[in-house]
Amino acid sequence: MPIRFGVTELLIILVIVVLLFGVGRIGKIAGEMGKGIRAFREGLKGDEKETPPAEKENHNE
Repeated sequence: MPIRFGVTELLIILVIVVLLFGVGRIGKIAGEMGKGIRAFREGLKGDEKETPPAEKENHNE
């Protein structure tokens, strides 16, 4: 049976997390996660740039 959280439960969890870690620490964690996601996306785009344009055109046919 899956556990379903409503809005009230999520707000309670959010308040507990903020009380435990503090706003500053949560901001740092969120910033680091954002940097990690950005680096991951740039890594994926980097693979596409390495492929020569002639090979990309052949895959579209």
